[in-house]
Amino acid sequence: MPRPRQPGRHRRPEPLAAPEGAPALVLAVPGTPSAATRGLAEEIVSIARSELPGLDARIGYLDGDDTEYPTLQSVLTYAADERTARYEQARAAGMDVREPDGPVGVIVPLLAGPDSALLRQVRQALMDSRVAAELTDVLGPHPLLAEALHVRLSEAGLARADRARLFTVATAADGIILASVGGEEAVQAAGITGMLLAARLAVPVMAAALDQEGSIASVAEQLRTSGSQQLALAPYLIGPEIDATLIEEAAKEAGCAAAEALGPYPAIGKLALAKYTTALGIAPQQPQGAPVR
Repeated sequence: MPRPRQPGRHRRPEPLAAPEGAPALVLAVPGTPSAATRGLAEEIVSIARSELPGLDARIGYLDGDDTEYPTLQSVLTYAADERTARYEQARAAGMDVREPDGPVGVIVPLLAGPDSALLRQVRQALMDSRVAAELTDVLGPHPLLAEALHVRLSEAGLARADRARLFTVATAADGIILASVGGEEAVQAAGITGMLLAARLAVPVMAAALDQEGSIASVAEQLRTSGSQQLALAPYLIGPEIDATLIEEAAKEAGCAAAEALGPYPAIGKLALAKYTTALGIAPQQPQGAPVR
């Protein structure tokens, strides 16, 4: 028997579940596919499923091979074929069902910030599939990404985990380079999350482009000129977008240590789900970032 609903304004909200027949959440994963990339994407999808029971979530790779790593185009085509097959089976069984309409899927790019070249690949795959699907914005900027950056910096010993606690981190940075990819548009978007990160850490944060020659070194010089002596590089990246060696090279160029990319931090799965539910109009609210400590 279902438990009686708790009365009063402090009752717990009813758990949200995916509507029957809802479009699939299709995570568009950039970069060269690998076992590590697949593990990361599967973990993010698992987080989204745990937040929304019944969610049909799939993974499509922008540079997939359609054997071990299915391309975004083939995932969309397969989802459309499956939906048509379910409808035809139901009709053949004598069920009174409505012909499916609306989007087959909602594509969520696995990108923290805008990258016109990668987003162009996503749109091309959608066009080539000839499937009705919606494409959401990238995940950032968002307070949860600032939280994730803070956690990655603290894990690397480059920031205090909690500013309110009375302990010090000897290697804590007094200036952060927020490294993005995607050109000037990506740098500007990263700068918004950078302001949120600066508020959390109480140190200056400046965004720079990994894919623009001299950008990292220039920002490092600006930070040092303004008084920061111990810098840290914080990748504003999920991970698959670029070769990991670029982060190491950028850190050497800036003469500082670097944190890990955001990876499968729980906030990434929640943000991907929020893009999906908002596109379908079933989101009760956007996920909120943790308060600054």
